[in-house]
Amino acid sequence: MLSLLCSHSSCGEGNASHPILALSFGAGHLISLNFSKTPDKYQVEELTFHYNLSDEALFPNATEGKVMEVAQKSVIQAPIGTEYRCINSKYIHMRHVNITFSNVTLEAYPTNGTFSINKTECREDMVSTTTAAPTTAKHTTSQVPTTSPAPTAAPSSPAVGKYNVTGANGTCVLASMGLQLNITYLKKDEKMGLDLLNFVPHNTNASGTCENTSAFLNLAFEKTKITFHFVLNASSEKYFLQGVNVSTTLPSEAKAPMFEASNDSMSELRATVGNSYKCSAEENLQVTDKALVNVFNVQVQAFKVDGDKFGAVEECQLDENNMLIPIIVGAALAGLVLIVLIAYLIGRKRSHAGYQTI
Repeated sequence: MLSLLCSHSSCGEGNASHPILALSFGAGHLISLNFSKTPDKYQVEELTFHYNLSDEALFPNATEGKVMEVAQKSVIQAPIGTEYRCINSKYIHMRHVNITFSNVTLEAYPTNGTFSINKTECREDMVSTTTAAPTTAKHTTSQVPTTSPAPTAAPSSPAVGKYNVTGANGTCVLASMGLQLNITYLKKDEKMGLDLLNFVPHNTNASGTCENTSAFLNLAFEKTKITFHFVLNASSEKYFLQGVNVSTTLPSEAKAPMFEASNDSMSELRATVGNSYKCSAEENLQVTDKALVNVFNVQVQAFKVDGDKFGAVEECQLDENNMLIPIIVGAALAGLVLIVLIAYLIGRKRSHAGYQTI
């Protein structure tokens, strides 16, 4: 059970600081939500988690007893004057930590000190309970105006496709991934809708351009186009995804039929030149507050590609975390085998010592 920490929570002081909601649990663990606002919306500007490695109940094998800190920008946001609600599980991936929120109701900067009667549902609650048929790539749902949404089923994962961009000097981008576009839009009846689109690899056209320090991968499926902009940092010999541009046609119920969004200040899918970035876990690339590009089983390499072959793999942090428990179990079993072997050898040596030749 989480408890409110008044000493760490604060309403902020004018423009000098933002409101902070601090929650504690266990032996010195602390979650902090740092809020900010614009004229029309509020958001969790940063989510910070402090976890205490000296807590033997949670970290029995920790070699250090210090308090660790991880922080990440959040996608929790809502219009001013509305209550944010998320009944279903919302996953937030951080370095070495995965946080799951559920049954959340919050409102920042309330006008009268109580929850507003107007509600904003999270993306997870707006997903329909009906999954799309295997042959249907587009999945459209509408926000249901109820106070207790029914449990929802996640949409099916997209198929993995392999794409490349070739220039005068050979391949500059090689990518293998499942691709899903997640759009929240305003309907004609002023309610919110959710549009999910799974790219179908054999119906997706790939194109792009190669430059010295920039590479563009364009993927077009039906009436939707996504452009990935990769950048090379020559001094550090690293490449990364800096920008994503999205354009699509929304369902007929949308108030505005065309949707466009872009973000050119990202730093995702980072790896060393000559190596490939790989992540089996789902990754969510936030373009704007209304657009997410979800990638599944992604492996990508930019700028220094040997034909159609990926270079040495650099695993994402999520995959490294998932491997932690098997590695620990494997090490423990190896240690047990070693102990048994040593005990056997010692016993055998003593047995031989008891029957010396006269």
